[in-house]
Amino acid sequence: MTQRSGAPVATRGPVRIVGTGLLGTSIGLSLATRGVDVVLHDASRTALALARDLGAGRTPAPDDAPVRLVVVAVPPDITADVVLGELAAHPEAVVTDVASVKAYVLEELQAAGVDLTRYVGSHPMAGRELSGPVAAVPDLFVGRPWVLTEPAHADAVLAVRTLATDLGAVPVTMGADAHDAAMALVSHVPQVAASLVAGRLTDAPEAALALAGQGVRDVTRIAASEPRLWTSILAANAGPVRDVLVDLRADLDAVIGALELADRATGPETVARGSLVAVHRTIAHGNAGVVRIPGKHGGAQREYRVLTVLVPDAPGELARLLTDVGDVGVNLEDLRMEHSPRHPMGMAAISVVPDRAEHLERELAARGWRLAS
Repeated sequence: MTQRSGAPVATRGPVRIVGTGLLGTSIGLSLATRGVDVVLHDASRTALALARDLGAGRTPAPDDAPVRLVVVAVPPDITADVVLGELAAHPEAVVTDVASVKAYVLEELQAAGVDLTRYVGSHPMAGRELSGPVAAVPDLFVGRPWVLTEPAHADAVLAVRTLATDLGAVPVTMGADAHDAAMALVSHVPQVAASLVAGRLTDAPEAALALAGQGVRDVTRIAASEPRLWTSILAANAGPVRDVLVDLRADLDAVIGALELADRATGPETVARGSLVAVHRTIAHGNAGVVRIPGKHGGAQREYRVLTVLVPDAPGELARLLTDVGDVGVNLEDLRMEHSPRHPMGMAAISVVPDRAEHLERELAARGWRLAS
């Protein structure tokens, strides 16, 4: 990923960041390392000290200049209260929040009856399965969409749009309700699904877990997310998440019904005629959906050829493989690593455009790499 720590920024400080978790600290790191005066605040003294020591900003001082921009980076259930407090405490500042739920926050702010011309609801579409200031990275937002949801005063919108651009993000305008419906589909329900699948592993036999491959790792990666934060997010976006889950439950019921029929079938002809149609349809529907996820260049995913290379489990071997791929003039579109338990080899799945796959395969083999068939 391109490092942006030395790039100039248009955002001017002081910028006040309230909440020094993953997002708040990452914003602070990106701004502070490029000379912007960042003032940090967090109800947790430990989190605040960690963010400060990491270089994300400083603590307030009595002679501080008036704040120009406030970024509220706290859980959705308290976001509105914090935004209201910041609007009152900093009457010259633009205030934005980065909560992943927007309609709930806006409704609470509107109910308070305050002037919201200096408020801009926003949400950077970036994150990690890890949480807290120690998980923060200054380049977290590079190339990621940053949603701006509220039609505030033009100067306020410009300030937040500038912040997003300075952090390497791509500003996108979207209504609060549309944003929350989208989040339910592409973020919140996947979190629930990952947690449900991972939960099935808690009582699994060790012999079964020893067989775990990349499939279960892919599905459950985000299940390591912070429970309290996600309880807040799901509660604030309960309606849209429930709607998607109801549809998902109907799909799951269809698969369960099909498998019950298959389990009771007396012969292969009975199975082929009816009971597995729903299963086939479900997998095919998933194929159609996954290709619509934007690829690294935007738009629908391109079709890539995947070469699986056996990589010795030793220092420097993966780096040597990547160097060899670059030396033969092939662009690496994606890389996935899989390790088998108690096996001295890893498997690197390399995605390349199809017309370069045979060339890369020949060149790697000539350099001594073993490729899985």
